[in-house]
Amino acid sequence: MGRIIAITNQKGGVGKTTTAINLSAALAILGKKVLAIDMDPQGNMTSGLGVDKNTVEHSIYELFIRTSQVKDCIIADVFPNLDVLPSSINLSAAEMELIGVENKEFIIKEQINTIKDNYDFIIIDCPPALSMLTINAMTTASSVIVPIQCEYYALEGLGQLIHIIDLVQERLNEQLEIEGIVFTMYDTRTNLSVQVVENVKENLNQRIYNTVIPRNIRLAEAPSFGMPISAYDPKSTGAESYRHLAEEVIAKS
Repeated sequence: MGRIIAITNQKGGVGKTTTAINLSAALAILGKKVLAIDMDPQGNMTSGLGVDKNTVEHSIYELFIRTSQVKDCIIADVFPNLDVLPSSINLSAAEMELIGVENKEFIIKEQINTIKDNYDFIIIDCPPALSMLTINAMTTASSVIVPIQCEYYALEGLGQLIHIIDLVQERLNEQLEIEGIVFTMYDTRTNLSVQVVENVKENLNQRIYNTVIPRNIRLAEAPSFGMPISAYDPKSTGAESYRHLAEEVIAKS
């Protein structure tokens, strides 16, 4: 049975999609069969893995409105061992279309349950909002990874996110847990990054990954070429960091 991990933080610009893309790719390189699910209407994970989101015929939107089955939506082997369930701009309308629909919190879970045994890991990139799309990701997942940017307002909104995760666990998915927190955009040249890490460790009673993701130009460039960092520049510090993170995630299995 595949481990299903949602990558979520309602704040934008914290490295959430970067982490979803590159953790998925790093797990695949380490020999794991991975499905990357793009639950964000912006579709950045989709395009960051080399799929043209504007030409996708069957996306996660079609799962929400129940006009397609999950097997029809998955794009196989975008990279070795890595499949993608793409997003499209239509997903932005899904929340309105689901008004009044019964059990709408479990639409994606029902679909993913039919194929999850085909994968070692399923990684879900959530939108930067605590929306019905995010709730669907959390009812589907068994755990959550929270990326936190190393900046002054790192803790802002985190309490609310943890509260939502606790509510989902209590009412919708008792298996859900916070898998861990990963620091992103870490700059070794500044004291601020060090201070943020120490501040979060002091204030949060959560597991924190040993791996920190550096602020890295190559990491920022890779999505525009439709590649994870492991394909774009496999010897970069960004690629090495995500490989270490993948090893930590695997070790928790």
